[in-house]
This record gives sequence, structure tokens and C-alpha cells, in this order.
Amino acid sequence: MADAAVAHAPNVLRTLGLGSCIGIALYDPDVKVAGLSHIMLPSSEGHHDENPAKYANTGVPHLLEMMEREGAKRSRIKAKIAGGAQMFHSASLPEIARVGPRNVEAVRAILQSVSIEIIAQEVGGSIGRTVELDAETGLYHIKTAMASPYAV
Repeated sequence: MADAAVAHAPNVLRTLGLGSCIGIALYDPDVKVAGLSHIMLPSSEGHHDENPAKYANTGVPHLLEMMEREGAKRSRIKAKIAGGAQMFHSASLPEIARVGPRNVEAVRAILQSVSIEIIAQEVGGSIGRTVELDAETGLYHIKTAMASPYAV
């Protein structure tokens, strides 16, 4: 959790246990550089954690920088996202406790602000996910306890 990694083909990146967290997969098909970040919270504002991968507003730029150091070009990078579930339900749930939906909104906004197109997404719901990003093909494999694995 709260980590980021970059890989070249033929490697595969994996992150486990995406509940309300978001798995952001970025891929440059020309150089086959893949990046995967496990974002826990929407914003670092008011937090003093030094791990940039923990937050959407710092994790996305951090992952892009890591990928660019490995030869990726921002203009070629596309995104796929998964996660953002609302794991706990209650009619009286305050907005601050809607972590999954807030993470989805934050990730979409930050990707748009850096001109990265989201080409596939599997977000929301109430179930956790495990994801794998294949650096050879750019396929984002999504596994849940409730359905057969599939790739986008």
C-alpha cells in the first residue's frame, strides 16, 4: 500500500488489497514502460507524511517522474484505474468517510490536470480488488472475490 513502481517489458507489476484505495496504471506503449501506484487518500493537504505515493495529488506526479526517468514520454502515456470501493455502508456516513469515491474523484481530476487520458476503469462498488499491469502488453488484469479475473 502507498507505493509506486515502474517496470520495463517483460515484467509485471502487482498491487494487492485495493478496497477504497486506487491502483493507477500508467503505460507508454512505445517503450513498454509501465507504472503502477497504490493510492490510499485523495490529498496530502493537512498531512505530513513524506511518502508521495500515498496521496493522489502527489502520487500521480511522482509516478510520472519515475516513468519519464525510464524513457517514457508523457504525451504517449495512458491510464487505467481500479479500486475506489466504498467498503463500509451507513446512511449516516459523513462525506469524509467516503474515502473510495473521494479517491476516484481525486485521481480523475489529477490525471486530467496533467493531460493523461483514462482509457479504462473499474471503480466503485463494495468489493476489493487485486491488479496486475503487464509491461509487455499494457494489459491491466483485475481480480475480485466476486468475479472471474479479466483484463482491460
